[in-house]
Amino acid sequence: MQTATSRPARPGTEGDGTATRRRSTPVPATPEDPGVTRARRVWTAGAYDRIAAGFRHEAEAFVARLGVAPGTYVLDAACGSGNLTIPLARGGARVFGLDIARNLLHEAQAWAARERVGVMLDEGTVEEMPYADGAFPLVVSMFGAMFAARPALVASELARVTRQGGRVAMANWVMGGFIGRMLALHVAYAPPPAGAPSTLLWGDEAALRERFPAEHWDLTLTPRVLTFRFPHSPAGTAELFRASYGPTVRTLEAITEDQRAEFGQRLRELWESAHRAGASGTEVDSEYLEVVATRR
Repeated sequence: MQTATSRPARPGTEGDGTATRRRSTPVPATPEDPGVTRARRVWTAGAYDRIAAGFRHEAEAFVARLGVAPGTYVLDAACGSGNLTIPLARGGARVFGLDIARNLLHEAQAWAARERVGVMLDEGTVEEMPYADGAFPLVVSMFGAMFAARPALVASELARVTRQGGRVAMANWVMGGFIGRMLALHVAYAPPPAGAPSTLLWGDEAALRERFPAEHWDLTLTPRVLTFRFPHSPAGTAELFRASYGPTVRTLEAITEDQRAEFGQRLRELWESAHRAGASGTEVDSEYLEVVATRR
């Protein structure tokens, strides 16, 4: 999939001097891993762009902190509906977006067309990316790559596609933060497959230092807080998540009717208890970890 607007040149073309677009050694075709199938099923459910709209202001702040120069080749890994992709392209970066969910890529494509910015969008998994070794000086991911089923493969792919001296910048939810607590509620009702690592380990310093080892990376970790803003009451926002957030949609499908009623009540109470008093609509703070890893 590609946008109809003017697209960025592929790395390695038009004098860029980097690696070619595709991997130098193609990955042999194998049956899709069940974890990849599960992830696609989760993120094609609901209407995630309605959720992403509640923290677009933080995505723009994240991009601004990176100080990306115009013309820089950037990969947005697990780009979703474009919360990082579009602000980066708006600033003049040559942006590639990769996501497992085709419906979210259509959302990103439509947004790029409205903004009249050029991006290149590809459907695929961050566990097996279709880009050449060292193709990008900057790879970003905001609450995206952390949800892939096999984090060791994700870390390996991030290292592979990032050139020497380049950066990987991630925003990852943390255990104990608002979304961390909300995801724990989901797991309490619909546990993941046995042995599946927690997605929230991408917000854990010890796990990150294993995934970005010091012999290959300089790692900077910065705790941050974003504020969700939705034009609904807290109860209405809980209903928005029930209808639009893929993990919530699939959790509700997996449990009994009685459990759905109990889960819905607990989800509503979570949003109501965290809501900022006096705010119009819903305002809820949620902690995350900003990760910037520089390739040695």
